[in-house]
Amino acid sequence: MVSLSRHILVMLLLAIFATSCNQGPSLQAYYVDNQEKPSFLSLDVPTSFLNVDTSELSKDQLEAYESIKKLNMLAYKIDNENLDSYKAELAQVKSILDDDKYEELIRGGNNQDGKFMVKFTGDIENIDEFILFGNADDKGFAIVRVLGKNMSADKIMNLSQVFENANVEDDAVKQFMNFFE
Repeated sequence: MVSLSRHILVMLLLAIFATSCNQGPSLQAYYVDNQEKPSFLSLDVPTSFLNVDTSELSKDQLEAYESIKKLNMLAYKIDNENLDSYKAELAQVKSILDDDKYEELIRGGNNQDGKFMVKFTGDIENIDEFILFGNADDKGFAIVRVLGKNMSADKIMNLSQVFENANVEDDAVKQFMNFFE
């Protein structure tokens, strides 16, 4: 009887563990599943590749920069043959980003030039992940996951101008940054 109770308890714990791990599709899983596919461009970039001159940064900018560990970038480029696939992939990404765990910080753009949104996980003063998502129906979409530790929304937003002026030497990063031009 004790053995049967023990087996039932173990099975119950395994069932609880299995269901708690399956929280639906995630951006990380989407990235991993698609990074090798032909219509996608993916990059994992440590912040050191951006060649930011830290001596020119304010204290807040330096703290924000040091809180960022790496960027995961994934882009889907449209061509004449994959428009239906683009629409399906775009719908899937939007569905993932509609999950309540992603808090919206800002959104903008228009139908002509493209749209963007910035979301995050964690709380506003201790962000685990920033997600920058943009799409243009004539070009495709791009997702940038900014991963770090103890990131703050205010400080990271202040740092965005620094990244725009960064001296990027890596050709793959340049290609990604010029994706929507």
